[in-house]
Amino acid sequence: MLSDENIRFSNKVPVCPLDPGLVVLLSMLKDVQYSHRHIFTGSEVSTMNILGHRLRIGVVIPSTNTSAQPEMDDLRPFGVTNHVSRMVIVDDTLTEESGFNSVIQEIYSATAPAIQSLKDCGLSRVIVAVSPDAYWNGNNMHLQMLTYLQETAGDIGITMSADAIELALEKMGNVRRIGLISPYTAIGDEAVSQFFVDKGYDILALANLGGQSPSRISVVSQDDLRHAVEVVNAPGVEAIVQVGTNVPMTIFANVAEQWTGKPVIANNAVLYWHALRTSGVQDQFPGFGSLFSRY
Repeated sequence: MLSDENIRFSNKVPVCPLDPGLVVLLSMLKDVQYSHRHIFTGSEVSTMNILGHRLRIGVVIPSTNTSAQPEMDDLRPFGVTNHVSRMVIVDDTLTEESGFNSVIQEIYSATAPAIQSLKDCGLSRVIVAVSPDAYWNGNNMHLQMLTYLQETAGDIGITMSADAIELALEKMGNVRRIGLISPYTAIGDEAVSQFFVDKGYDILALANLGGQSPSRISVVSQDDLRHAVEVVNAPGVEAIVQVGTNVPMTIFANVAEQWTGKPVIANNAVLYWHALRTSGVQDQFPGFGSLFSRY
């Protein structure tokens, strides 16, 4: 019989010198037994999804996005799987209004088909990992888009940035005074801010990361992220909110919380947190900010 000296289990990943396939199977058995408080029978083994036996999440992302998929894969608790579909969009300029409008229209037309492509995966929830769908031009537009996407998804839940951020700020003590980090240049400030204004949040400071096109939003350094946090960490700010799912900020947000002493909500992290919590997965773990370690 294997003893605790032979096998060790972390909160997320099995660590053991044994064959990797055996480790995965043993970890799954241990996780199911203890998290669900029963030992499954042979019939249950034959019908359950071995990899995603706790939850299967769809993730819809733009074809230009290189940050959302790896960051959300890093956030998966054991027994949860991600299933990605890409919406094909143009990589147009974001420094001119015409380019912005082209990108937004491509996103609107491509999101529903991407969701449709995931409907046969047996999902419980779909994350729409693109910011403009969530809050572009205010709360009314967000609600219209959410209704449209929910009709497309049917009985599969939809997670969008606006709803995820709003729930996170509520859980953090009904925070209303925020610093906002945008992935765009100043041309996108009004559109990005309008949802938060409509919902009664006070934006005390705003910083732009200056993304020149959808694909180039990901081209930021740690110095860029640090500078943005410093700009929006103004007196009176209760939490810092970063929007833009192609900004690779999940790990940096955790670090920024340590020196600012305030919640720092990264877009990809809050989307994934919302999908887990609204699907009944309450796992808490360190390394990815206070959302995952406390709420």
